[in-house]
Amino acid sequence: MATTLLESDLPGLTLRHRGKVRDVFDLTPDALPPEAREYGPLLLIVATDRLSAFDVVLPDPIPGKGEMLCQISNFWFEKTAHILPNHLTGIDVAAALPAGVDAALYAKRAVVTRKLKPVPVEAIARGYLIGSGWKDYQRTGRVSGITLPDGLRQAERLPEPIFTPSTKAAVGDHDENIDFDTMVKTVGAELAEQVRDATLRIYRHAANYAAERGILLADTKFEFGTDADGRLYVMDEMLTPDSSRYWPADEYEVGISPPSYDKQFVRDYLETLDWNKTAPGPRLPAEVIDRTRAKYAEALQRLAGIAVD
Repeated sequence: MATTLLESDLPGLTLRHRGKVRDVFDLTPDALPPEAREYGPLLLIVATDRLSAFDVVLPDPIPGKGEMLCQISNFWFEKTAHILPNHLTGIDVAAALPAGVDAALYAKRAVVTRKLKPVPVEAIARGYLIGSGWKDYQRTGRVSGITLPDGLRQAERLPEPIFTPSTKAAVGDHDENIDFDTMVKTVGAELAEQVRDATLRIYRHAANYAAERGILLADTKFEFGTDADGRLYVMDEMLTPDSSRYWPADEYEVGISPPSYDKQFVRDYLETLDWNKTAPGPRLPAEVIDRTRAKYAEALQRLAGIAVD
């Protein structure tokens, strides 16, 4: 049975960051198995069942969502490790938990990772014209400084996948698309080129894999970090329905926004309310919660072959 966790509580561990979905704790390698020391500083990252919409964390969790997100990420981290290393260490989560904590609650939703220096840019690959990219194209004919052919329609497949970085906004703020030259000024040319290359290579690999399973990967967002030696890793979450647009291929149609394997039901419901899209968010009906959970479960099953109880 799936567990439900709105907010992690791990006495004795230092909470480093509580994001929209993930809680991040510092770990001391000395308290872990001997092999942990080879990785240097470590983190425990917990995927909770919190759900955000319009950059607001809602009061109701989606039961088991964190477990499903973590399992999808772990699946993709393993499947793309030949392209770029990732932050996972493989250290047993139970070994990192304080005494008295229910290990079963964290077993499928937490990972022990390297502690990396984040690259301060969101790395986005787009294979289809949708979302903020579609809005920018309508206004300027370009996305993140990249000029696209005239006459493209909403959700149309692009001639080639494109790399469209964005700023990393604080919780409650919105990311903004930037061009590659701006990214170079932010992180340097060498790192920017490494991130762009890795983003597009991973996207193409994942899109081909998903397509074989009847799913289109429209776009996705990656987080990257570097270690003390400057080596690049992909980190945080990876190719989940929260960080990607997945569309059922049999329901795809150019000219409309196709249905997706994410929190679409939540967004659709919230749009019917008299809510100004600022905190606090409204409560969700049980039907919306259940249908959203089913979408995450379907994505996990179709992509990773993992069934949810």
